[in-house]
Amino acid sequence: MAMHEIDYKIFGDDMQFVEVELDPGEATVAEAGGMMYMDDGIEMETIFGDGSAQQKSGIMGALMGAGKRLLTGESLFMTVFQNRSTHRRKLAFGAPYPGKIIPVHLSEIGGVLIAQKDSFLAAAKGVSIGIAFQRKLGVGLFGGEGFIMQRLEGDGWAFVHAGGTLQERTLAPGEIVRVDTGCIVAMQPSVNYDIQYVGKIKTALFGGEGLFFATLTGPGRIWLQSLPLSRLANRIVAAVPGLTRGGKEEGSVLGALGGLLDGDGR
Repeated sequence: MAMHEIDYKIFGDDMQFVEVELDPGEATVAEAGGMMYMDDGIEMETIFGDGSAQQKSGIMGALMGAGKRLLTGESLFMTVFQNRSTHRRKLAFGAPYPGKIIPVHLSEIGGVLIAQKDSFLAAAKGVSIGIAFQRKLGVGLFGGEGFIMQRLEGDGWAFVHAGGTLQERTLAPGEIVRVDTGCIVAMQPSVNYDIQYVGKIKTALFGGEGLFFATLTGPGRIWLQSLPLSRLANRIVAAVPGLTRGGKEEGSVLGALGGLLDGDGR
């Protein structure tokens, strides 16, 4: 499917939103519940999956696309916003929590972006939103958020959200950076993603960073966030008396040990 060439503008600093401008007939696709406002003349339609495969393979393609979204923990449905008027119209999507919205033109990075499953915000209609399995056993067992990621594919604009402060880096061939698994927002598929043990038992048990961290090896661009949603949620839970996580009191020994594997003991 041909990509829709949308225009956009990002507003705000720590609580951002992206305003998209659509020509007549153009459309954008987004997660349900992300819309902030839209002009008269834009119509909403709920569809299975992202809509990119419906014309090529009919209902079975739509069902397969929707099924893939279930594996990433997302809804079966997405929302298409199409400009049905004869004039340019605007709509906006708000960030779900404090951070930065990252605009990525997929054609400029080789056509594919691998993103954390909760980071996708919106994209030009025609962008395929599928899944990307991390094939290594270690990543599957200990990779936390990074085991199943989203694969954004096409040649149009896509918008993803990073929590806190954003850092974008371009890794040279063979260059390695070690990262908390929750701090990875997105990467090019040329970047090798693996899991590494922290190495010292005292650090693993009492350092608060978990038993494993991610290693990203270049070449390719990566996008990192300083405030993963899981870290923000854990701090909120810890600050409210009486709230529990996983059925255990936060102040208990079991509650503390439960976060060792994924670094939630911060």
